[in-house]
Amino acid sequence: MNIGNKQIESNNLKVISDQLAHESLMNKKFNLYAQYCTDESLKNLCTQAASTHKQNFNDLKSYLDSHQ
Repeated sequence: MNIGNKQIESNNLKVISDQLAHESLMNKKFNLYAQYCTDESLKNLCTQAASTHKQNFNDLKSYLDSHQ
C-alpha cells in the first residue's frame, strides 16, 4: 500500500457507500417516527437520533470527498 496514495480501495468504497445509504435511511426513518410521536420526550429522542444519523452521513461524505 502506498502511504501517499489517498485513493480508497474498491472494497472499502463499497462499505462506505453502504454505510452512507444506511445513515440516510435511518435519518429519514427517525424523522418520520418523530412526526408520529405524541409523547414529547419520545419525539425529542427520535429527533436526536435523526440528527445523529445526519451528522454521521455528513462526516462520511466529507471523508469520501477528501479522497477524490
